[in-house]
Amino acid sequence: MSDAALEIDELAVATRAGRRVLDGVALRLGRGESVGVVGESGSGKTALAHAIMGFCRPGLQIAGGSVRVAGEELLGRDERELRTLRGRLVSYVPQDPATALDPSARVGTQIAEIARIHAPGRDAADLVRTTLERVGLPVDEEFRRRYPHQLSGGQQQRIAIGMALVCDPPLVVLDEPTTGLDVITQARILDEVRRLQRELDVALVYVSHDLAAVAAVADRVVVMYAGQVLEEAPTRLLITRPRHPYTRGLVSSVPDPRSARRPIGIPGVAADAGAPPDACCFAERCELRIDECLSSRPALEDAGSGHRVRCVRWRETGPPVSEPRLRLAVAARAAPLLAVQGLVAAHRTRGVTRTVVHDVTFALDAGECLALVGESGSGKTTTARCVAGLHAPAGGTIAFDGAELAPLAKRRTREQRRRIQVVFQNPYGSLNPQQTVSEAVSWPARALQGASRPEALARVAGLLERVRLPSSTAARYPGELSGGERQRVAIARALAAGPDLLICDEVTSALDVSVQAAALELLAELQRDLGLALLFITHDLGVVASIADRVLVLRDGATREEGDVERVLGAPQDGYTQQLISAAPSLNVDAAPPQVAAS
Repeated sequence: MSDAALEIDELAVATRAGRRVLDGVALRLGRGESVGVVGESGSGKTALAHAIMGFCRPGLQIAGGSVRVAGEELLGRDERELRTLRGRLVSYVPQDPATALDPSARVGTQIAEIARIHAPGRDAADLVRTTLERVGLPVDEEFRRRYPHQLSGGQQQRIAIGMALVCDPPLVVLDEPTTGLDVITQARILDEVRRLQRELDVALVYVSHDLAAVAAVADRVVVMYAGQVLEEAPTRLLITRPRHPYTRGLVSSVPDPRSARRPIGIPGVAADAGAPPDACCFAERCELRIDECLSSRPALEDAGSGHRVRCVRWRETGPPVSEPRLRLAVAARAAPLLAVQGLVAAHRTRGVTRTVVHDVTFALDAGECLALVGESGSGKTTTARCVAGLHAPAGGTIAFDGAELAPLAKRRTREQRRRIQVVFQNPYGSLNPQQTVSEAVSWPARALQGASRPEALARVAGLLERVRLPSSTAARYPGELSGGERQRVAIARALAAGPDLLICDEVTSALDVSVQAAALELLAELQRDLGLALLFITHDLGVVASIADRVLVLRDGATREEGDVERVLGAPQDGYTQQLISAAPSLNVDAAPPQVAAS
């Protein structure tokens, strides 16, 4: 068996029409090593993860190169042969374990099935017990008989990781395994990954757009853009001294919970894979470009100390950019814009009522940003939905500009509905796919301000300009836009009503770090220019540090701590807040890795 866990040479993946999605990718990974693969959406990360499994999604095909796992070539084999190698040589952990687990089969049955298929000579019951022990889950009969929907998101992800390790493969590919998880669950998963790698001497390919999470587990990082490897280096070196302008931009885009600095986005829009062979794929967005960058594709050069970079001017690339975040002065008012007093909220499921928000009180001034933070299930979104009138409280009061609000939006005045707007988490689900951007953005002005259709449509170009989208976007449909563009359209639609309070519910969680940085910069600009108050719901403490003025920490629906962002994040008083902050990943290479108390 080969000393290398993974050897990739000149790998190319293309569409049926011949457009390259991966172009000349080369990578070597030793046994027990971990490599992170990062880049924006469309960079080729997931295509690479699939190709390592010998797989391409429909519409793509392997166009050349070699993928060897523990000395075994995967490319060129038929699907039947590949099925016998997957699980035994290489396993895959998907982003969403809920879709990877069979909802109709019990947890223990699913693990035993893998054992029967890929390790027929071993005792299935023993493997089920060993698998659950490995990932820190109960081994009793009651737990093994649970269905996936009876597990938390973190438990589901642990099951997926455990199933990938049933046959002790030399290589495991993890594709965005912590995206969308709260910081404590994420820290537990990252801790499991580090522990299992160390104990089992397994090699890991960790694919993610979250550079901070990758830095917590990876020995080396590969940066991809437009289907090409632009840089590869040991993790610490890549973060502290990136050599490619794109990597420098990525590092500068990452918000840090331990630093009140402003993340800085990368100008322009990410290029599609399949860049022309006679140009640098990043040239259009690069501040260092010269004529040579537009006329020839640079080679992947050795920059020393295990550092490779695809840039003709890598010696001139500066360190990551860091700028302090500017705090806005909030005008003094006799009364807060929003006052929530003793809020209680409950959910009723199958005849059972469960209280999820307990006696929560807070206030928000005009022009101020208050962040609601906590684990999944802490009551953040339910609190925000009560403020928006989308969920009727079971107790307490919500006052806006001195007037008590009706529990539901349909019973509030049109003026109150106009002044409170919501931007939802999912940019793909918040827009009507059958409406053009112009129709979507113009509707609030018609419905809430009484504007005529021509008047509302005339305002669209200005609103799109406000969120930094070209006026040509107005004629497009949501399906023609990227996730970042859709989220900007959703913000423009909310602004069309002329609100005083903008409720942002995890608005950056699905975005690449560079797009996220641009979105945060946009929200801060709107807050400054329009005097908007922001109620910002997030589990990302780095985002909190970069945008919030004050923080309210919730756990199990109850307030644990509240205060200025610098004090809460810098000197937390509550034990749970301390746990949240210690669990948050950071690009500070001298900081301890994410820590979390045992579950």
